[in-house]
Amino acid sequence: MANESTARKASSITLEGVEKSFSREAIALDGVDLTIKAGEFFTLLGPSGCGKTTLLRILAGLDTPNAGVVSIGGVDVTAVPPHKRSVNTVFQSYALFPHLSVEDNIGFGLKMQGVDKAERTRRVREMAEFIKLSPLLSRRIHQLSGGQRQRIALARALVCEPDVLLLDEPLSALDAGLRGQLQVELQRIQRRLGMTFVFVTHDQQEAMVMSDRIAVLNDGKIQQLDTPRAVFERPANAFVARFMGHSNLLEIKRRGADRLDTAIGPLTLPADAEHMNDGDLVLIRPETIELGDDALGQPNRFDATVVESFYRGSHFEYRLQVEDVALTAFSSNQGQKLFAADDRVPISISPSDLMTVRGEGG
Repeated sequence: MANESTARKASSITLEGVEKSFSREAIALDGVDLTIKAGEFFTLLGPSGCGKTTLLRILAGLDTPNAGVVSIGGVDVTAVPPHKRSVNTVFQSYALFPHLSVEDNIGFGLKMQGVDKAERTRRVREMAEFIKLSPLLSRRIHQLSGGQRQRIALARALVCEPDVLLLDEPLSALDAGLRGQLQVELQRIQRRLGMTFVFVTHDQQEAMVMSDRIAVLNDGKIQQLDTPRAVFERPANAFVARFMGHSNLLEIKRRGADRLDTAIGPLTLPADAEHMNDGDLVLIRPETIELGDDALGQPNRFDATVVESFYRGSHFEYRLQVEDVALTAFSSNQGQKLFAADDRVPISISPSDLMTVRGEGG
């Protein structure tokens, strides 16, 4: 299976000016331009209602765009029905047949394609071995765990050897531990097969763990398209900064030659301050804020009051008040002084950790 997988075809995907509206007020996709590389693990990330599932359904052929062109492998498939596209979909609900065995569930698509029984059996058992399902082939669906059902749905989609696999939040119903395990397994399978995966999720950590690139969507538009690290470390605007994790965003009141005036006070600028533009916001990640003795004698030092603290296992989360501004800070619980509500604590932010992002409409 591993040797065959390297020769398996993968297709690129191109969307040009794709629009989809369900009514004048309900615009799901607003002129989306997008290229997904062949063999890429690509993730569509965003909150509920952002357009990511609609985009996936258009790729599958389950919805038709009001405007624009969809190409798979360089071929215009905009008007091609789902069963004539070399695309398979793994749904959130798995959509398995409870009256069939695991083996028959995996082989169902091959049977619909008219593949003869001997060939079907060979391919199903090969896929079951590859995805570690061989001991389960005779079982019924009700006898299986959620993680096993997820792998069966994946095997059923993969055994038909599509050029593109679409995954619509397939891990969302699983508990956190199993989800993390299957994230790694999905990435392993995609790497070995070399197939193009398009994954839909609203979970930022999930997207960052598995993806080669991420498209962050909101209001039917792509807000940012880049690698996971670039999306997190260099968010394109305030929406992306907030969506990708805890963020402190401060409005710039006035700009000086070497500093910014903000609601918490003046901030010494980073070295690339010349790249800041009018309307930018200052982004301070919670993990970059130094608390307590570590903040003394540092630039951008302020006095804060602890409002609340939360134990998060690997770190403590502090809700702070500086002047009239609420800030969130993270602090390691390994050998660090801990603070309680109403404690006064010095904080500092290194100039090199300051970032600026465009506002919500930027």
